[in-house]
Amino acid sequence: MSSNAKHDGFDLVQQRRRNALAAVRHLRRADQRLGQLITHIGPHTPIITRDPFIALIGSIVQQQVSMSAATAIYKRLKGLCPRNRLTSRSILALDEDALRGVGLSRQKSAYVRNIASAFASRTLNAAKLRRMSDEEVIDATTCIKGVGRWTAEMLLIFCLERPDVWPVDDLGLKKAVRNFMNWDELPAAGSMNELAEPWRPYRTYATWYLWRGLEGPLMPGVAL
Repeated sequence: MSSNAKHDGFDLVQQRRRNALAAVRHLRRADQRLGQLITHIGPHTPIITRDPFIALIGSIVQQQVSMSAATAIYKRLKGLCPRNRLTSRSILALDEDALRGVGLSRQKSAYVRNIASAFASRTLNAAKLRRMSDEEVIDATTCIKGVGRWTAEMLLIFCLERPDVWPVDDLGLKKAVRNFMNWDELPAAGSMNELAEPWRPYRTYATWYLWRGLEGPLMPGVAL
């Protein structure tokens, strides 16, 4: 790795840290209960996938299967690609039988190829996506058959690192909000939006902490 690449990587880590500190300060001021959850969970440490193509393929693989199954499928898919590098052209070089052979359903095989076609044709690429607003990213990616709004929102959160994404259709987030608020039922989108309004412009960070709050012992007032 070149010294410039190392320096850029260090700068990125530092910027992430500064962004997270600013977000946490805002969320603590905006909501004392959320501040308690943040204290309990600790530092903001999401797993980021920098390549939008890889992130989208990963989201498709993970849909409706366990994480262990998704990891195995993804590993087998990479193994079919030259030098284990998942690229749009390496995916397009695989026929449906090969994709089905790694554990993808017929539908997911088609979706993976649709994403690969969009990137191979440069209809989408990392540079274009990083220049777009959040809603532009959602519009551009959901034009691909198989990519829904949830998948686009995961791209915004775990790849493009946008700070104010609030995925109200995510079942895990609905459960987390229900537990956080001690509500009896899963919340509707309107209730979730009302709750999160004071958390702008850092709702992505609130989302991550609420997701993490579903794991392990939680602060008082947040039921398992």
